[in-house]
Amino acid sequence: MDKVRSTKLKFKGDKTKKKRKREDDESGPSRVKHVDDEDEPETWVMPENMTEIRGPTFIVHPSDPSPISVNFDATRNRIILHPLDKDSLPLIDRVPTEISQVWVVTRVAGSPTINLRTGTGEGKFLSCDKHGIVSADREARGPEEEWTPVLLPDGMVAFQNVYENYLSVDEVAGGTLQLRGDSEEVGFRERFWVKIQNKYKKEAHEEKKKREAVTEATVIDEAGTNRTFQAWGAGRSIVSKDDKKELKRARKQGRLAEALLDRRSKLKSDRFC
Repeated sequence: MDKVRSTKLKFKGDKTKKKRKREDDESGPSRVKHVDDEDEPETWVMPENMTEIRGPTFIVHPSDPSPISVNFDATRNRIILHPLDKDSLPLIDRVPTEISQVWVVTRVAGSPTINLRTGTGEGKFLSCDKHGIVSADREARGPEEEWTPVLLPDGMVAFQNVYENYLSVDEVAGGTLQLRGDSEEVGFRERFWVKIQNKYKKEAHEEKKKREAVTEATVIDEAGTNRTFQAWGAGRSIVSKDDKKELKRARKQGRLAEALLDRRSKLKSDRFC
């Protein structure tokens, strides 16, 4: 009997993850959830913040009567708004079924902006000019190829261009739909569902943890500071017993040195100082 082939969309470089077999003596929803929560790297998930939007990305608009995905036709070298097949699955549970539905997002270093590159063909960048015309025919990145994702309260995403206007789905003559980039406000036409691969979401979380670790490592060395600046205490490094939350607050406000000086002055044993 021929082995059934998986229809899950995979990309070059993705590693196959072996599934753990479920043990006979473990059962119940908690065990099932544990296995399912070990999401495979290529599992499609919703981003929870803007920094998670990276890597292969699936963009869908909840148009009526049929939702559409933002595709790129490599043969005709143009963007296509493709109606999705009617499915019993909720729209937010849909995943791409062909490579033309996938865009590759790269983040601009030191900036909240991103670039969207076609996942098929020669890798052209999604761009918008000052007239609001959206295209994907440029091989180089510039300001017009930069987009700022805006995560909305309901989990949907709006994309703002360099001209501070938003990407939208517009109906033109004959009922044809096309992308525009000249909307000044976010409404129904400017809201998209976005899905990313789980491994890139985890990557964003790891980067956040590293940044937080670096911040925590930069501790406030009150003892060392007092040892350097205080001329009393017989060589002993004396620190305040007051709550250090005030120091952390002062550091955020840019007045750490002043706060440390205040705490040192309160430690002096000479009441006439």
